[in-house]
Amino acid sequence: MRDSAVNDVVIVDAVRTPVGRRNGGLSTMHSADLLGVPLAALFERTGVDPAEVGQVVGGCVDQIGMQAFNVTRTAWLAAGLPLEVAASTIDAQCGSSQQAADVAYALVASGVIDVAVACGVENMSRVPIGSNVARPLDLGVPVPRTYFPRYEYTSQFEGAERIAKKWGVTRADTDAFGAASQARGAQAWAEDRFGTQVVPVDAPDLGDDGKPTGTTHLVARDEGLRDTTPESLANLKPVVGDDGVHTAGTSSQISDGAAAVLMMTAAKAAELGATPIARIVDTCLVGVDPVLMLTGPIDATKHLLARNDLTIDDIDVFEINEAFASVVLAWAKETGADLERTNPNGGAIALGHPLGGTGSILITKAVHELQRSGGNRAIVSMCCGGGLGTGTLIERI
Repeated sequence: MRDSAVNDVVIVDAVRTPVGRRNGGLSTMHSADLLGVPLAALFERTGVDPAEVGQVVGGCVDQIGMQAFNVTRTAWLAAGLPLEVAASTIDAQCGSSQQAADVAYALVASGVIDVAVACGVENMSRVPIGSNVARPLDLGVPVPRTYFPRYEYTSQFEGAERIAKKWGVTRADTDAFGAASQARGAQAWAEDRFGTQVVPVDAPDLGDDGKPTGTTHLVARDEGLRDTTPESLANLKPVVGDDGVHTAGTSSQISDGAAAVLMMTAAKAAELGATPIARIVDTCLVGVDPVLMLTGPIDATKHLLARNDLTIDDIDVFEINEAFASVVLAWAKETGADLERTNPNGGAIALGHPLGGTGSILITKAVHELQRSGGNRAIVSMCCGGGLGTGTLIERI
């Protein structure tokens, strides 16, 4: 059971940018400026003095170029926020900004600080996936020879296909799941379900020389949505092998985006007159088989349920990252979770997956969906490269 002596940690607000498609509306943004949008919005929306923040913990995967040099700190300063507030940037692969939130929670729960901001960003249009291990840099490879006698080295695509085979996930299953994600995302926007969480971004226009022209364009909606049916998905070619079950329509999209979460002790919220919208009950980061690689949400979910004496039916909302359709489908089979309560407003297949930004985006989605639906508890989990699983258990206030 979880230690009851920790401070009660509440979420006062959680906001996100729209998720931009590859080379879409947000691709003209500097990553630090993109992250600065939700960071600044937290304090504009809540009225909390940003100087109250003890630390900012951010997530980013490809920490090179515009995302190098501690992009979280740069974003905070570029947004005009107090220089006295410290910031750091975490790399836990796809789960980076969820792990950032879990670390921020631990700092507050342990009493190290009273107020924290967790956040994350990735501009995959400007900093393509794998940029920090690009061969022309000649900086060496990330996996040494000593690794290979211990574990087979696989890609995430291969891991997703092996998961599908192990859990009996078919091409028809993944196509149906991909179509459902798109339908749910479209419905969420049609019903304005994201209205309480999305902060529009005024992005610069760039000229042919790649420099700002002085004009801007507004990005106010997620850009990954597209008309999709199981029939249209059935015509797409598999990503891996002729008999693979995943296509571009059932895998996460390359995207740009950022999000931020303001958390503090319940006592500090009362002192500041801030109104909490949720509390963080528990968190985890688990290690799993690095060959299958993407099964982390299974172990993370089981861990959170067992440690907090809950069953799968006690959870009203699940946000499980749709890195690949088989990841979520295998997770549901293994845990017994209801897919109707999973990613109810669409996931990364429909909305996109801006790597280091996704974890904080999922937490933002979960918190606001609990408020909208009146549910009590949510679990957020992500699979991560290298064989990790993030987990956050949230309760509505």
